Amino acid sequence: MKISKEDFESMKLKYDKEVKKGEPAKGKSGKDKIDQTNWIFFDRETLERLLAKADKDPKIGGIQFYFTEYTEEVASKYYPNDADKLTGALTLVMRPANLKEGQDSAEILETEDDYENRGTMCPPFCKPEPTNS
Repeated sequence: MKISKEDFESMKLKYDKEVKKGEPAKGKSGKDKIDQTNWIFFDRETLERLLAKADKDPKIGGIQFYFTEYTEEVASKYYPNDADKLTGALTLVMRPANLKEGQDSAEILETEDDYENRGTMCPPFCKPEPTNS
């Protein structure tokens, strides 16, 4: 599901201030978030929608993934019944990007509606956890 650029930036800022600096993520009321996500599932439709906006050359066009962390405000906006569980949870936000020619950096394809999030996170949304069988 799409999220706003503003929501992405607030989630990235929270991650940058806490986890990226080696600190524990903070949940609601500033308590350490101790049960983090093991994995996040994004459906093929979402991934293909983003890839369709990137360069058609499979060596150039792709998806850029950002480590972020749910703020209380963003968790409440997208998961009103589960905001307590998600505040401080690590997550991914992604958007289409192209590699710059001859470089290892990405060219951002900047549009307001290209931020995707809200994959299925485990925990807290997996019952039971998937197996290989």
